[in-house]
Amino acid sequence: MTTRLAIFDCDGTLIDGQASICEAMEEAFAAQSLAPPERNHVRRVVGLSLPVAVLRLAPNAEPEIHDALVESYKLAFRTARSEGRLSQPLIPGILEVLESLQGAGWLLGVATGMSDRGLTHCLASHGITDKFVTLQTADGHPSKPDPSMVNTALFDAAADAGNAVMIGDTVFDIEMAGNAGIRGIGVDWGYHTPQDLVAAGAEFVAETPAQLTEYLLA
Repeated sequence: MTTRLAIFDCDGTLIDGQASICEAMEEAFAAQSLAPPERNHVRRVVGLSLPVAVLRLAPNAEPEIHDALVESYKLAFRTARSEGRLSQPLIPGILEVLESLQGAGWLLGVATGMSDRGLTHCLASHGITDKFVTLQTADGHPSKPDPSMVNTALFDAAADAGNAVMIGDTVFDIEMAGNAGIRGIGVDWGYHTPQDLVAAGAEFVAETPAQLTEYLLA
């Protein structure tokens, strides 16, 4: 029996955490006495690993400032989580996508720029951890679009590249899919535009979770 694997990005694809991300980044920049980046600029780097994202947001800062921004961001995010201020709701309809694919025999995975701790908390808070056979984060891999996360997910699931897809909302997801030799499918409810996703190589961009399910099961 052919093993089919659907690898999902997390933030912007499974969940909507943009408010918490922007707030944590603003706190991080304030802690270093820097003017906060525009929220649109923050949204454009979601999906990259944190050090790479910070470098893009503050390209002229010294390396020690980049390191401090990373640590300040992590602290802001942990504090928001511990105080119950973290907002990471599931995208409406995404649970049905996961259940439909599982019901059709697909294996599921996650490849995200989040940390192990962040992803573990996020999935557990929604009760969906056990739906995934492989979880890949920035803690163990280079930043997207390096193919490392996808390659490890394929190994974990014993799946061939020809029977796997990467589903995400940013060009980093689609480029990572291409670099790993698997299909890239975009979603139109995250951080980058459909035009961006198609230009990056997405074979299809779903406008709704229901449309994503229909496309994958067709």
